[in-house]
Amino acid sequence: MPSRPELTYDTYITGLSVVARHKSTSLRKTRAAADRRVAPAPRAETMTEQAYRLIEEQIVTLRLKPGDILSEQMLSAGLRIGRTPIREALQRLAREGLVTILPRKGILVSDLNPRNQLLLLEVRRELERLLSRAGAERATAEQRDKLVAVADGMDRAARTNDDIAFMRLDRALNQLMVEAAHNDYAARSMKLLQGLSRRFWYMHYREAADLPLCARLHADQARAIANGDRTAAARASDKLMDYVESFTRATVSM
Repeated sequence: MPSRPELTYDTYITGLSVVARHKSTSLRKTRAAADRRVAPAPRAETMTEQAYRLIEEQIVTLRLKPGDILSEQMLSAGLRIGRTPIREALQRLAREGLVTILPRKGILVSDLNPRNQLLLLEVRRELERLLSRAGAERATAEQRDKLVAVADGMDRAARTNDDIAFMRLDRALNQLMVEAAHNDYAARSMKLLQGLSRRFWYMHYREAADLPLCARLHADQARAIANGDRTAAARASDKLMDYVESFTRATVSM
């Protein structure tokens, strides 16, 4: 698969949202001013955040495979990022379960276990529903624009069966949902699950998944949140989790 240019989260989603912004103009005008929050200006990605994003994507998309042994020096040279941001990114990835830091030996890319994934989904289902409902209520106008942009991108990924575009949009949607919910406790919990979930999907989707269907379910969830309908957002979240669970169970049986 040809390599694609790396994009920062803000640049990627802001570019998409320009296309979709006119679709949500009427929605913003009808919402009461009291329901709106002022969105902070986009900030530049730190070196640690950049290192985390690049390494996480390589792990999730299996360019760094389960069982691979990494080193700070190797990652620093490959990504052209200093060792301190690499070290901080690896510590975050370790907290999320994607790597294990072995003192004086290196960094081990964690293995995958389908049965553990089912346990993870029990927690993710409840968090996903909570974040979807809260986001529908609390998202800023800018976040709603970006959610519509992600939904449009998911529709394109469904039509083209583009797995890398889907993975990047999935990460963007996860981050938007966390930000739009304005609940730090739910955000911290959800961040521990997202990378593990995307990596499991990427490893097994060719065998057991319907990528276009999954992309459309993500698009439905993003639009429901953008529209401010907490009931529809929770329903869309449950439909997505039903599908993800059935996919995971099929993988276990295989």
